[in-house]
Amino acid sequence: MARGDGTLTHEFLGDDRAPQDACGVFGVWAPGEDVAKLTYFGLYALQHRGQESAGIAVSDGNHIVVYKDMGLVSQVFTEASLESLKGHVAIGHTRYSTTGSSCWDNAQPTFRSTATGHLALAHNGNLTNTPELANRVAELEVQRGELPLGTPKPTRATSDTELMTALIAAHPDESMEVAAMRELPTLQGAYSLVFMDETTLYAARDPQGIRPLVLGRLERGWVVASETAALDIVGASYVREIEPGELVAIDEHGLRAHCFAKPEPKGCLFEFVYLARPDTTISDRSVQVTRMEIGRRLAREYPVDADLVIPVPESGRYAAIGYAQESGIPFAEGLVKNAYVGRTFIQPSQTIRQLGIRLKLNPLREVIADQRLVVVDDSIVRGNTQRALVRMLREAGAREVHVRISSPPVQWPCFYGIDFATRAELIANGLSVEEICRSIGADSLGYVSLDELIEATGLPKDSLCRACFDGVYPVPIPEPEILGKHLLEGIEKRLSTSTSAGAADALERP
Repeated sequence: MARGDGTLTHEFLGDDRAPQDACGVFGVWAPGEDVAKLTYFGLYALQHRGQESAGIAVSDGNHIVVYKDMGLVSQVFTEASLESLKGHVAIGHTRYSTTGSSCWDNAQPTFRSTATGHLALAHNGNLTNTPELANRVAELEVQRGELPLGTPKPTRATSDTELMTALIAAHPDESMEVAAMRELPTLQGAYSLVFMDETTLYAARDPQGIRPLVLGRLERGWVVASETAALDIVGASYVREIEPGELVAIDEHGLRAHCFAKPEPKGCLFEFVYLARPDTTISDRSVQVTRMEIGRRLAREYPVDADLVIPVPESGRYAAIGYAQESGIPFAEGLVKNAYVGRTFIQPSQTIRQLGIRLKLNPLREVIADQRLVVVDDSIVRGNTQRALVRMLREAGAREVHVRISSPPVQWPCFYGIDFATRAELIANGLSVEEICRSIGADSLGYVSLDELIEATGLPKDSLCRACFDGVYPVPIPEPEILGKHLLEGIEKRLSTSTSAGAADALERP
């Protein structure tokens, strides 16, 4: 295994983060193919879903090898490392942390021994019953003598993924398939999983299907991925989505599908707005087409007299095109994005930090000078990025700046795998649209309405998770004191410092 250390900074080097998804997952079963390189390129297509760490697990039928490290896919893997990963089944992962710190121990795939072999697992999403699962894992380890009361855990991982891996691996008298069917119904929240033993690829999706997961066909095998764009890059044809509440197993005997829970579809609405690649298809609906339709509806809801429509690249591009088409206002590229500003181990100096958004975006003065602009973006989180952007456009000579947002106001945090700010930090939670407009310094501000956004997807309202917009959570949310990214670190610390008489009790207190 490779190992790295360091602390990652946020993509925006100021204090306003773009919403980030938890992870991207990829799996392939293909005898005779170079599955490590297929997985590498699949992860490349999913890099937008997580930039903190990357990893691949490969099996040759007898042994599983896991290679993972901190950084981007291109930073973690080399030609030599991929050549060392030989086999016919593989899974891969790109991570953005929502449970557990951003560190090597929490990089995925996770790995565990089982009674019959080994298990590697990768996860996209976020569980909501993590403390309950942590209690179960601790009890199992105590029973097996792996964790004497009052001692630290043998693994330093503190993610909900590690808990899932431990639970599925803890069935000595059952196959992996049977163990998964027993454990998956005990998980609550959002999870799209790919996992494997020495011979078989598995994929599973929570009963609500909150995070995406699709199945593809190779000439000599099968592929599972977070998005259809990852199927395209490896030459796999799209077959279907993994259904909510479904477990799929793929081995030399073919593909087997099992329903482990009643499906109650609640796909993430924000995937259409921002998270998914525009060249991805979700529920048979093109993300690019959907975003253009959102822009058209936004133009009808919030028209304005202006000279140019410009996108905030890349998240606002297709909504801006739709806005321009509907309004008749010319579309133009008024901002240039530095494609190489992503996540870095290097902390910026104070001077660079004050430049903020200019590290990522720079205005084309010849395009925007003396123009009345409609600026289209996907969302406003804290408002700091838009405030800096409006100021930058005015300094470049824009006469008016009208901001249009292709989602409703984000007023509620996500507990299913998107790393939004806390509710207290969300600007739309405390201010009206007019107050936000004044706060960011725009001449006008308009958000697409929730009803129009849903209509643009072509999907029924009841089949979508809209919690970040309307506060209606499809999976019950626990009390605030047992939520949070670093919850398991707190449990781990209490366990390692407890006396043997009090260790179990410490786990019970969230």
